[in-house]
Amino acid sequence: MRIGELSRRTGVPVPTIKFYVREGLLPAGQLTSPNQASYGTAHERRLRLIRALLDVGGLPLSAIGEVLRVMEDPARPVHDVLGVAAKRLAPTQGDESGPELEDAREDVAELLRRRGWRSEARSPGGESLAGVLVALRRAGYGAFVELLDDYADAAEQVARADLGYVGARVAREDLVESVVVGTVLGEAMFSALRRLAQVDASARAYERGDEEAGGDART
Repeated sequence: MRIGELSRRTGVPVPTIKFYVREGLLPAGQLTSPNQASYGTAHERRLRLIRALLDVGGLPLSAIGEVLRVMEDPARPVHDVLGVAAKRLAPTQGDESGPELEDAREDVAELLRRRGWRSEARSPGGESLAGVLVALRRAGYGAFVELLDDYADAAEQVARADLGYVGARVAREDLVESVVVGTVLGEAMFSALRRLAQVDASARAYERGDEEAGGDART
């Protein structure tokens, strides 16, 4: 297909497609003449992936480029691909240090030991969690740490669902891409579902309380 058709099928403007090609995010089309190139379904698939990571996953183009390069390396184990995608999702930690951060890191390490998770406490995910714990304590919500295992239970269930989806893929290209999609877009989906569940839980807990209070007031 020509670049115009590729643009129509994906909704990505032609100048943006050309920019992705220049930046190495999208392979160049096959030249059919000095000024024309042909694009195939692989280009369409890659474009849709880039836009999903950008628009839904919220990754910057530099991070998307890093993830795509790892995806295209046949020597990289799928587990490494998952690690790179997860690393790009973790918020960047500043240069903060001190006893609060060290205490939070120890809480993270203890959580990993307690649950038998084969993860590193000083990994990007571990550092991100430690930063959250520091922020909670500074805001006066240190008791929120008591919910760590409840959140970890939910995280384990979501992780099993992610890998179950990935495991259904056979071809390496499908497998690797599903790892990236499950990690990046699954994160966005879980965040949205959590917000919906919070609204429901709040309505069930507090609207009922308001109704009972109103009933008492009327009697």
